[in-house]
Amino acid sequence: MRNEIETIELTPIHVPFKDAVREAMKQSEGGLGMAIAAEEAWLGGDFVICKLITRGGNIGIGESFLWLPESGVSPYQVIDSIKNCLGKYLLGESPFNIEKINYRMDINLANNEIAKGILDMACYDLMGQITDSSVCELIGGKNVVEIPLAALIPLGEPILMKGITRSYFKKGFKTFRLKLGKGVQEDKEIIETIRNTFGVKIRLRVDYNQAYSPSMAVRAIKEIEPFGIDYAEQPVRADDYIGMAYVQKRVDTPLMAHEGFFSIKDFISLVELGAVRVLGINSERPGGVTKALKAFNYAKMRGLGVVLHNQPLGIASAMHIHFHIAKFHYIDYATELFGQEMLIDDLILNPINYSNGMAKLPEGPGWGVKLDEIALERYATGETIILKKK
Repeated sequence: MRNEIETIELTPIHVPFKDAVREAMKQSEGGLGMAIAAEEAWLGGDFVICKLITRGGNIGIGESFLWLPESGVSPYQVIDSIKNCLGKYLLGESPFNIEKINYRMDINLANNEIAKGILDMACYDLMGQITDSSVCELIGGKNVVEIPLAALIPLGEPILMKGITRSYFKKGFKTFRLKLGKGVQEDKEIIETIRNTFGVKIRLRVDYNQAYSPSMAVRAIKEIEPFGIDYAEQPVRADDYIGMAYVQKRVDTPLMAHEGFFSIKDFISLVELGAVRVLGINSERPGGVTKALKAFNYAKMRGLGVVLHNQPLGIASAMHIHFHIAKFHYIDYATELFGQEMLIDDLILNPINYSNGMAKLPEGPGWGVKLDEIALERYATGETIILKKK
């Protein structure tokens, strides 16, 4: 009975970008640092912070990152889904019954993987708090104590992108995700500049943010393939699965879906179409730890690569680190965590150790991080919604 979830607390927040990030975006393509044609300025991250509290007083925390041009839902819509539907399937339930919780959420609310995922994520932290275990020990083991990181390079002029790459290379990063999508020749110039400057000492992955038609995407990727690309992310429109398959069958570089991937069914459909050869997991896609584990296992059974990537706060950053450490021997690429570089606060009291292009495992039960309640109040954009077992 002490392990039953008695209270759910949900808080919408907005955390601004650092001044340097805003300046870099101003100088970059479209003011967003990427090829997405969104019209609203991107000034920071919108999030929902979730707390699950048991009758025995244990607390599990989760976090979801939302951006309307990609997620299609706001923090308030996520909270509304939990308040009016999903919350009842956790209240009075033990977090250890995680499959039952996910089953009930799935059969009673279609889609909404982000809302389901934040609850699932908080359950894993809660399980760790109750058992005094780190989450990585619950899902695969503490195989290493740190993981390699990739740096994100916004889309801009080649000289700007080279300069940002150099600054992170000096900090110890060896893998870089370059935003592309300006045009076939412009993209080639960017990649050629970076590769000629740093040689084979670095690994490169690219992200097109839906910039091209399928035929143009084939041309663009073939132009940069001689420079050694780990994979190319979302070269065509998010909903164009047939277009992704058209591209993947005509290029050697593995493709990864991001904007077009929210559920396990999405990923399986892309794989069966021959449209992707890399699975990209984050705390929102395909929604929580349980579904991420299922997608991961499916990808490895099909012989596909796996990468973890996001720009989260400290809670979800810790989740990514635990996941990578638990599955370390089967993850093919450096994890991309860039919230600590982009956002002015990470909302945790015990900072994660990022150094020399690596991230260390936060020590302690659950995610190993503690929520900064003062920062939560500072960045809140609305009242905390509290749901209690009746």
